[in-house]
Amino acid sequence: MKCFACLLAVSLSSVSLSTQSSAPAAPAWSPSKDIGVFVFGKNGQTADQQLKDESDCYGAARQQSGIDPKAPAAAGKTAEQKAAEQKAAAKEADTPSGGRVKGAARGAAGGAAIGAIAGDTGKGAAAGAVAGTMKGGAQQRQASAAAQKEAATKVAAQQKAEDDRIKLAHAEGLDTFQRAFAACMDARNYSVK
Repeated sequence: MKCFACLLAVSLSSVSLSTQSSAPAAPAWSPSKDIGVFVFGKNGQTADQQLKDESDCYGAARQQSGIDPKAPAAAGKTAEQKAAEQKAAAKEADTPSGGRVKGAARGAAGGAAIGAIAGDTGKGAAAGAVAGTMKGGAQQRQASAAAQKEAATKVAAQQKAEDDRIKLAHAEGLDTFQRAFAACMDARNYSVK
């Protein structure tokens, strides 16, 4: 009985070794892995034949589409370039002016009215003009800061839209390449997903 178990173990291990050695070894590298697709032969093609067909179709797809999938996406602007553009837009933004003069006029008018009640319109107007100038200046600074922030935000949105266009163009290029590769492989009796 022990011998029967030994014979069974030896024969099972030789069967598993023969099935392992008869299965084709997958190549360590294949063009399909580079472009993110799965390729399966429909007619029992060998691994070597599949690698040759993939390499041929990879080259044909690159030639027909004009796209190199190994090439990195086009580089957009650097963070420093973007920051400089935003700063320049803020600096060139249309900012309101004349806030102090308008504030002084409003303050002088209000101060004159109060001074008239108190009996000295000149002092009231002068005090009102000073207060109005300060208030008008503060309002002008706030309006200028808001205009600069709005200009910088607008440029940042334009920069993001440009980055999105670059990424989309790259993705569309890869899709075009994959379709060309799949068409070539399909013509050689492979399933590509």
